[in-house]
Amino acid sequence: MAKAMDDIRQTSPLLNARPAARVSVPRVDAQIKALAPQQPLYVFDAARLAQSYRRFAASFGGEIAYAVKCNPHPAVLEVLAAEGIAAFDVASLAEIRAARAAAPQAKLFFMHPVKAPEDIAAAYHDYGVRAFVLDHVDELYKILRATELAQDLELFVRLGLPKNGKAALDFSSKFGALPEEAAALLQACRPVCRKLGLAFHVGTQNTDTGAYARAVAVAAGVIATADVSVDILDLGGGFPARYLERTPSLPAIFHEIRSALLLHNLQHMQLMAEPGRALVADCMSLIVRVEQRRGDLLYINDGVYGGLFDAGPSLRWRYPVRRIARDGGQTESGVTTAFRFAGPTCDSIDMMEGPFILPDEIKAGDWIEIKQAGAYSQCLRTDFNGFGAAGFLVLNMPGARPVKPIKQRKQNK
Repeated sequence: MAKAMDDIRQTSPLLNARPAARVSVPRVDAQIKALAPQQPLYVFDAARLAQSYRRFAASFGGEIAYAVKCNPHPAVLEVLAAEGIAAFDVASLAEIRAARAAAPQAKLFFMHPVKAPEDIAAAYHDYGVRAFVLDHVDELYKILRATELAQDLELFVRLGLPKNGKAALDFSSKFGALPEEAAALLQACRPVCRKLGLAFHVGTQNTDTGAYARAVAVAAGVIATADVSVDILDLGGGFPARYLERTPSLPAIFHEIRSALLLHNLQHMQLMAEPGRALVADCMSLIVRVEQRRGDLLYINDGVYGGLFDAGPSLRWRYPVRRIARDGGQTESGVTTAFRFAGPTCDSIDMMEGPFILPDEIKAGDWIEIKQAGAYSQCLRTDFNGFGAAGFLVLNMPGARPVKPIKQRKQNK
């Protein structure tokens, strides 16, 4: 297997070539059939990630801090570093170490609102982190104690937003100060920090462009109430990736943001964003194998406890899918079926309703390419029932090589 992967690996064009090259479907299919993977296999297209980053950077114009939690794989961080990303949004010491390894000079924003004091101290003293978020006065005191009253802090107050029904997950249900509390926190932070920011998050995979405009309006009210100078407005993440539902474009979202900034006289503020899904979803596919078919139910070798948590009962994500036939010469009738997936574990929760539209001829032994699997798929893998291993194949990256199977525990988004 290792020799086969070495023989077929794709190592060109160079990352910085423009426009970013794409690998044709027949070529990918040939690679999968040559590998004949028995376990789930991630296929990472480095050129696609580079292109996604360039698109976001060209449209946004502010500071971009990649949300490491979305996909912390070293190859992903390496590509972003090669593209010149200057900052990372980190939530733990493990993510700090990963970002530092990929980009030693990058700026790190410790954006978990509730941090262990030991982690704050290590981030500040050992890794040079100066930017921290908080949404409660106790966290402010904790940061000041752990950094020994440092005079070079950049503090961000996390603002909670009203619930938004078009976000897949409402992030303000767990973190974020109410507007009046946020104003008081800005006042408390201003005398003890070098730079002061106000941050919010509209929720993951938010398809409502107006959500950002409404968030800017709330932020403007908080800043006015606080009546202190605020240097940075952090728009958070939530920028949607293109799955199967209709999704607003990034330029449309940024237009809404710029219009809201003008309306509320905040156009002078430095802007920052923490994209994750919008950057990495499109750069990776997950190849799974059909182990058995029962009518419209396909038993596959990955599932909710592996790389397909978002397709499970919690979020019911509908990923784009494509059949890779085991028998290369077989023709398809054009008839499709709406399939459900069952994962490999013994747990009945390990089901994905879809529907996933695939050729009716699909059978055991065929593979399925699950597209748009670059966001959260790897970092949410578990070893439940012993099904955690997955391979990793890199395309379009100089010196690409197989990477050891991924075995990680679940973590919060």
